Amino acid sequence: MAAEDFGFQFTEDMVIELLRGNEEAEDWYDAMCEILPLWEVDSAERVAMFIAQCGHESNNFKVLSENLNYSAKALNAIFPKYFERAGRDANEYHRKPRQIANVIYANRMDNGDTDSGDGWRFRGGGILQLTGRYNYTKFGDEVDMSPEEAVEYVRTKKGAIDSACWFWDTNNLNKYCDALDIKGATKRINGGYIGLEDREKHYKHAMEVLGGDWEPGEIVYETVRVGSKGPTVRAVQEELEIGADGIFGKGTEAHVKAWQEANGLTADGIMGPASLKLMFGD
Repeated sequence: MAAEDFGFQFTEDMVIELLRGNEEAEDWYDAMCEILPLWEVDSAERVAMFIAQCGHESNNFKVLSENLNYSAKALNAIFPKYFERAGRDANEYHRKPRQIANVIYANRMDNGDTDSGDGWRFRGGGILQLTGRYNYTKFGDEVDMSPEEAVEYVRTKKGAIDSACWFWDTNNLNKYCDALDIKGATKRINGGYIGLEDREKHYKHAMEVLGGDWEPGEIVYETVRVGSKGPTVRAVQEELEIGADGIFGKGTEAHVKAWQEANGLTADGIMGPASLKLMFGD
């Protein structure tokens, strides 16, 4: 693959501009040229979103391995479930990344117990922080590697981009790129909107550098109910964190009623003006 495989002019100078402060920007450009088109991340809008989101998550493509060097105070504040509330003395784990990982990631994501070492072995890696034996296994299957081989691969430039693209494809993030939906992409990646302002700033900059159109505009929400289809239904489903197929069926109605009841609204299952305003704001 090469720069010619993109649907727009994609140059090394563009990546150097977007990855300011990263002394290896030229090498990242080469890896992008090789990997991104394989996953159809090949338009200005898709590449801009990819670089903006991954850049935010990885400190501009400079952090490829999760930093778990927490103090005892931070452990009790950030991971109380595994330390203070579990009766575990955080002082024994103060600034000990390996031991911390083996505690907070034990017995989940297909990892073994604290003694297995899986927490540290399968800690976050790559520009979107692939984490846990389950995810390394799934990604490894895609690139014909064992989970252990994938751990090393995602900490290389090609592997970091490849694993991020796998996540991108698995979560259908190109649809958010094509819709210029930075907010939707952020929620899909982050599970919320942490860092949205910074992501938007980097996305707008990337779109300007790559020559994309930065005209997201305002989404006009309309009343929807059982039988409705379209972007408003999809937006509602995404906010409710259910399957976002854009079709308002009985399952969506049940979730809407539960949300309305929990928020003090009439639980009629219809997303009208009052429900839409509360969910999405003015």
